[in-house]
Amino acid sequence: MKRLLRIVLCFSLIMGAVLLVFVLFHKESIYEERDILEYNEKLHEVEKALENGTAEEKIEDKYGCSIIFSKDIENGELAKMYRNGALVLDLTVNGDYVGKAAWDDYNETYSFARNSLFKASVFLWLVMLLCGYFVIFMFYVSFIRPVNELTKFSEEIAKGNLDEPLPIRKDNLFGNFVEAFDIMREELKISRQREIEAEIARKEMVADLSHDIKNPISIIKAACEVMEAKSKKKLSQIEALDEFENNNEKDAEFESRKAKRETEKNDIENTIEKVKTISQKADLISALVTNIMHTTLEDIDKLAVTPVETNSGIIKSFFDNHKNSGNIIMENEVPEGLVYMDRLRMEQVIDNIIDNSRKYAGTDIKVSFSETSALSADGEHRDNFIRITVKDGGPGVKEEDLPLITQKYYRGVNAKEHAGYGLGMYLVKRYMEMQLGGMEYYNDAGFTVQLLLKKV
Repeated sequence: MKRLLRIVLCFSLIMGAVLLVFVLFHKESIYEERDILEYNEKLHEVEKALENGTAEEKIEDKYGCSIIFSKDIENGELAKMYRNGALVLDLTVNGDYVGKAAWDDYNETYSFARNSLFKASVFLWLVMLLCGYFVIFMFYVSFIRPVNELTKFSEEIAKGNLDEPLPIRKDNLFGNFVEAFDIMREELKISRQREIEAEIARKEMVADLSHDIKNPISIIKAACEVMEAKSKKKLSQIEALDEFENNNEKDAEFESRKAKRETEKNDIENTIEKVKTISQKADLISALVTNIMHTTLEDIDKLAVTPVETNSGIIKSFFDNHKNSGNIIMENEVPEGLVYMDRLRMEQVIDNIIDNSRKYAGTDIKVSFSETSALSADGEHRDNFIRITVKDGGPGVKEEDLPLITQKYYRGVNAKEHAGYGLGMYLVKRYMEMQLGGMEYYNDAGFTVQLLLKKV
């Protein structure tokens, strides 16, 4: 506001100076009236000079007049004097009327006034020019320069350069605004620094946790290998004992011992199968933890998905891994053929869907397979797919949540009672699309998910 008042004051002073120039010019341009007594005295002196025989040219130079020895009013020179408004008086020499004495002072005054006007105009033009340059300079300093600095500052902010401060001047018309902008820059800089520090801390925490998780996984793997080796050794001993007794004489308790050994063999085989499942899941967890060590939840979209030609028969094994922890009903066999698949990501997809059904439905899970086709993305041909349908008998997903469950970090109302990040269905959809397939989901007396794997 003070800067604006200064500009107004300077403008007022400039206009005052211009007005002063006009007033001074006006005072200098006032025409004084002729003093007739003075001119009469000059006339008498001219007459005396002529009577004394003084030359006409000397008299005219001395008294500033023109002597016309003519009594004819229509005389050309005399007529010109009258037109110019000259003072013409009768000239008498030795008592005789001989002509006229004329003073053309108005013409001289006019020439003087014109010259004065020209000089005053040039002076006024120079004053206005200098004042204009001064106003332009004031306008640049007060408006254009601050705007240019703000523009450059905004461009630097957009580039992410938060180290360049915005100049703050006391005479800046936008002083408060500029100061607010610079405060914003400082806050952004502090916020970015905090964000960087938090990101580093988060990644360090994830790396530490991943390292800590890998240790028990290694122990689990080692324990599984030991249990599997012991179980196989024990199974071999039982099978050797069976063969020995079958080849020797059988007593009355042979059948009883054989039945007992058969039950023990089944238990050992079941234990070996469960140990293998634990070992497979430990391998999966180890692979996922390795991914976590190179990414975070915010960077989850960067996880690589590399579909390769894979035998479709492997799909059944992904579901078989869950048979020991729930009732999964395989309604038919997987159609034979080659599909585009990333084995690790596909196993994650199946695990996420099965885990969701167990978590939110808690019922039997039915799995069926079929073949289908769909128009390709370019619309020029049809692609063939193997369709995997996974259906539970739970309450399904609420209709208002249904369109949103594949969004990143979204968790429905019924998910609040269960731990999670809202990434399960998001990853299912993303991984299936990156394997050149897709997914669909809907409620149908439970929740149903259909996965499409593109056939080669």
